[in-house]
Amino acid sequence: MKRRDFLQNSALGLVTLGMSKSLFLPQKINILDTPYKLKELRNGVGVFTEKGGTIAYLQTAKGLAVVDSQFPEQSTHLIEELKKMSEKPIKLLINTHHHGDHSGGNISFKGIVEHVVAHENSLKNQQVTAEKQKTVDKQLFPDITYATQWKQKLGKETIKMHYFGAGHTNGDSIVHFEDANIAHLGDLVFNRRYPFVDKTAGANIKSWVNVLDSIDKTFDKDTLFVFGHAFDPEKITGNKEDIKAFKDYLEKLLVYVDTAAKAGKSKDEILKATAIPGVTEWKGDGIQRSIGAAYEEIVEGK
Repeated sequence: MKRRDFLQNSALGLVTLGMSKSLFLPQKINILDTPYKLKELRNGVGVFTEKGGTIAYLQTAKGLAVVDSQFPEQSTHLIEELKKMSEKPIKLLINTHHHGDHSGGNISFKGIVEHVVAHENSLKNQQVTAEKQKTVDKQLFPDITYATQWKQKLGKETIKMHYFGAGHTNGDSIVHFEDANIAHLGDLVFNRRYPFVDKTAGANIKSWVNVLDSIDKTFDKDTLFVFGHAFDPEKITGNKEDIKAFKDYLEKLLVYVDTAAKAGKSKDEILKATAIPGVTEWKGDGIQRSIGAAYEEIVEGK
């Protein structure tokens, strides 16, 4: 099998805290160098990919900031690279949400980061999940939380966090580097890849559509967006057209499930779908994840 085909057919797997990190295959592998990749975007902001959700980092004369942490092993790789880049302290670790492939590596920052920031619901979800999984001792929980907006200046850059409502979970943050005009959306966008909808953590697809509308209205045409996951590992960044395309997928998903249910189809019959009518770009494994979540929301009222 060709390397590109192997990567494109890799499953996202489950992303709840405590799940085996072996479920997550690297977004890109350079077997001649390292298992991870760093890419500079602009104005001191870059991205790091290995296993799990995309990490963003900011380098300034006053210190560093990191958005998401993947898993413990991967976060140590990131920290090593950041130390090579700068002798400045790591001021902030920001979590877009609580899932283990985005916050599991927080523990590697213990004792070296000044503050961990997340939405208040993200903290609650992380605590509840860790207690259920009996992994509290393996967590570094946020010590700063917010309800709707949070802002802090670091060097010449201003970092602003937004919460627009339930989406992938009920605690998803958008992290905007205002000077660079780069916004990390976490898992609010799965670029051309079937999404995970975490109903156990308050996810809501109808609300998710509204969140994407808010993102479109808040940011301008020059904003560069960072996505938590993408079908093509090279497309973890994008623009408003990518956001509109994902919104279209969610809207057509809701229409498909609603229409099928009203036509008398059972949940099992609806789940047998291998594509959403009118959607051609979304690929990969896991379509049943979003179909099942939409059924719960529309038919079962969950």
